[in-house]
Amino acid sequence: MRTYSEYLTIHTKQPREFRPITQEVKAALRKSECTEGLALITALHANAAVILGLDEPAFFEDLENWLSQLAPLRDDYRLGRAFESNAGTILRALLVHPQIAVPIAEGRLELGPWQEILYLEFDGQRPKRVAIKILGD
Repeated sequence: MRTYSEYLTIHTKQPREFRPITQEVKAALRKSECTEGLALITALHANAAVILGLDEPAFFEDLENWLSQLAPLRDDYRLGRAFESNAGTILRALLVHPQIAVPIAEGRLELGPWQEILYLEFDGQRPKRVAIKILGD
């Protein structure tokens, strides 16, 4: 089994920003020369996530509205008393998860017709890292 690792650094212009990273993962897959296996993509921060979704503004709006209902940004979380006041952003990242796995077949990511790999930033405007691990043959 072969492994390949690559790290993206993402610096968002907005505190909350959703952006596709599918092309970057495909580039890492090409460099890995892996044809069968698994791509593991992980946001390396507590207030960021990686998901499979649609690169569509309406999807981003719906996702933001849903997350706002489940994990509103407010100052009365217990974590905010002992640490930073970004507990709502950390809860949002937990809801959508910081990591995904995408199968690889015949040297390509196995994604559905409209699926994109999306990086979700909930507390940005500073550099964040995403790990891409390719495992397979």
